[in-house]
Amino acid sequence: MTWRAGLLLGVGALTLPFWPAPFVGVAVLTVVVLLLVALDRAMAAPPHALTVTRSGDRTVRLGGTATVTLRLTNPTHHTLYAQVRDAWVPSAGARPDVPPGRLLTVAPGGSATLPVRLTPTRRGDRPAVALTVRSFGPMRLGARQRAGQPATPPWTLRVLPRFDSRRHLPEKLARLRVIDGVQVTRGRGHGTEFDTLREYAVGDDVRSIDWRGSARRADILVRTWRPERDRRLVCVLDTGRTSAVRLGDEPRLDTAIDAALLLTALAARAGDRVDLLAADTEIRARVTGSGRPALLARLVEAVAPLEPTLAETDFELIAGEVLRRERQRSLVVLFTALEAGAIGEGLLPVLPRLATRHRVVLAAGSDPVLTGLATATPAGPDDPYTAASAWRALAERDRVRAALSRYGVTVVDVPAHRLAPAVADTYLRLKSLGQL
Repeated sequence: MTWRAGLLLGVGALTLPFWPAPFVGVAVLTVVVLLLVALDRAMAAPPHALTVTRSGDRTVRLGGTATVTLRLTNPTHHTLYAQVRDAWVPSAGARPDVPPGRLLTVAPGGSATLPVRLTPTRRGDRPAVALTVRSFGPMRLGARQRAGQPATPPWTLRVLPRFDSRRHLPEKLARLRVIDGVQVTRGRGHGTEFDTLREYAVGDDVRSIDWRGSARRADILVRTWRPERDRRLVCVLDTGRTSAVRLGDEPRLDTAIDAALLLTALAARAGDRVDLLAADTEIRARVTGSGRPALLARLVEAVAPLEPTLAETDFELIAGEVLRRERQRSLVVLFTALEAGAIGEGLLPVLPRLATRHRVVLAAGSDPVLTGLATATPAGPDDPYTAASAWRALAERDRVRAALSRYGVTVVDVPAHRLAPAVADTYLRLKSLGQL
């Protein structure tokens, strides 16, 4: 029964004073209204007979807008008068073009489209939850609605990482071209490969002179060098409990993903092979490096659904997986937190085995709130205790960083918004020195 039936009952109640027996009038009026409601409901299009499909975008980058269209087809012989509510998870940011309260009219055999604009507020998979169709009769007195009918057509929108750090890519590629020998290099780093011979120029290192070649050409020739290619790079994302901590406006895991994407794009341009591993108590994602055009797209798809797990990270599992998969010496970049408990009890016991075979870089974004508390001017009686706690936390980070350095681990400890370019700079520095 709808509000129209209630209105009809109320209007009929105004005639009760004219009835010789008011109670009989109420009974007759109620029966008449109920019969009209039942008749109107019987004339409504059955919801279970409707056909519903979806089409539209399957992926969108965080901060963008996607459109998914719901197509409602009426194969019955009744005209469909319906209110449609297409529900998504709240973080999908669904905004239907047709408001849920608006009455939709579909002729027999016809169809209607209902676009929904989605502006997600979180990375990951955002599914459609439920579809509700309320079918009214021609008089709008009664309606038919059945749970689960029509069935909700499945649809999941994958929200890809924002990748804000790509604005740093042109600058890093320019530095890479200098290192890689597109512009002539005059120095030689340890472990770099011989490239070509060229004539000596003022300022060249005399140690690069090729005496045999110079004797054959009767001219002074020097060797030029280029960084080694086809090096191995492994990005390891810690998805344990520490990755759920918010650094500024986003979780630590999102900051690490952004830095890993920039590093992957840079290393792929440099001709190096990039693998990715995401783990906590189990392996959450694994990407093996392949052709440069497809690598970044595959990596973005793999990290998009990652979510922090509220459990301690099993660094023994991570180290064993890296050692099992990477036989050749590689650069292992571990994105985690400089937390004394997690590092001291989990990573340090397995670090000697990992650092013996591979070059290890630990990248950790610092919390700007913690730094602000340590440097703020006390303004109240409780502020000195807050500042002392912040100083103690920073001192623990320093001790963890010193412990890691004793194993030869390069630690990148910068504010979260600078993590991506700092990790890229560390990679370029190691590559220029031939230390990958």
